[in-house]
Amino acid sequence: MVISRSNINSFVDHTDAAHAVSEFFAQNDYAGKCVLLIVPDNTRSGPIGKIFQMIFDSIGNKAAALDVLVALGTHQPMSEEQICKRLAITAEERKRTYASVKFFNHEWDKPETFKTIGKITAEEISRLTDGLFAEDVDVAINKRLFDYDTFFIVGPVFPHEVVGFSGGHKYIFPGIAGAEIINFFHWLGAVITNPWINGNKWTATRKVVEKAASFITIPRKLFAVVAVNDQMKGLFIGDVADAWEQAADLSEQVHIVYLEKSYKTVLGIAPQMYDDIWTAGKVMYKLEPIVEDGGTLIIYAPHITEVSYTHGKILDEIGYHTRDYFLKQWERFKHYPRGVTAHSTHVKGIGTYRDGVETPRVNVVLATGIGKARCDQVNLGYMNPDEINIADYEKKEDQGVLVVHHAGEVLHRLANGQIPQIPRE
Repeated sequence: MVISRSNINSFVDHTDAAHAVSEFFAQNDYAGKCVLLIVPDNTRSGPIGKIFQMIFDSIGNKAAALDVLVALGTHQPMSEEQICKRLAITAEERKRTYASVKFFNHEWDKPETFKTIGKITAEEISRLTDGLFAEDVDVAINKRLFDYDTFFIVGPVFPHEVVGFSGGHKYIFPGIAGAEIINFFHWLGAVITNPWINGNKWTATRKVVEKAASFITIPRKLFAVVAVNDQMKGLFIGDVADAWEQAADLSEQVHIVYLEKSYKTVLGIAPQMYDDIWTAGKVMYKLEPIVEDGGTLIIYAPHITEVSYTHGKILDEIGYHTRDYFLKQWERFKHYPRGVTAHSTHVKGIGTYRDGVETPRVNVVLATGIGKARCDQVNLGYMNPDEINIADYEKKEDQGVLVVHHAGEVLHRLANGQIPQIPRE
């Protein structure tokens, strides 16, 4: 059973959302239970703090423990101050009202913090991926999970380049998962390519995530949020798969924009919550389908000064390239983490690699605090953000120019259903 509140034409107000949370806890008793909340880091928007506070108000004094684990994937750890901001609480509230709540970052770089819970066989991988891959995949997750009787996943649902729609068990994989499963399904998504994955529900990658989740025996529930500009369009509470699917259906209605034409130049303005290209690459992921063949996509983010705080050294070595650049030289690149090569090709976009010549469909340009030399090194274009006047770009729509503010969460597609294609050999 899923308890839901949604409104496609306006927003779900705080009172209605609180009633939904209260209704859930009236039907489910967590008294004396140790409960862990898994929440996203600050690279995901949405009123997560409000839901956290509603949950705390309902069971904070009844549960034996109510703690928070930040699902970092491989992102940078968050400070106490940043976690408070994520949960929309003040430092004073942290000391008084929420003093009993323990905050944990997922420690993805410490092998001793993981526990293997199963293995997806090569035969099963072949079935789930329609024969694209056939290899055994180890499934490991943060062993802190096993210190609790149950856990809640609290997070937003958006179109996503790797699994189709984010949310649900994706906050486990990759949120608190081990490297092998993360690298596998990210590369799977890259091989299928972003235009064919993004905004579709039951993708091969989502099926792999759900298979991995089937090894988890701990009871859990999902609090799935669908939000626009941090205001709720929907809240879905209950069984993870069911609540996620309903949230994804609503996300499809509110987070996908259909345009009548493609554009020669698209200026995507990245929000402050993206602090490196590893996260700001979402600007490309959500806008790739509406850029003309041979067009330019500009990631505008003057505040960003790093390619990736976690994987920057690897990206300096391999650069940003199309999928086929890697596939046709796999012996050269197979020892690199496939999650990093996946990110590389998602940002570069689809294209070809023939006779030693790489031809991306779209020219991706960084207008950030990253200098030209570094852009050249990683094989991305460069523009000086100080020389970009956003207002001037906004006046040129009739010349094939589009400006997208707060880019990275809303997927843009062509209304005619056309999907960018990789030219055949």
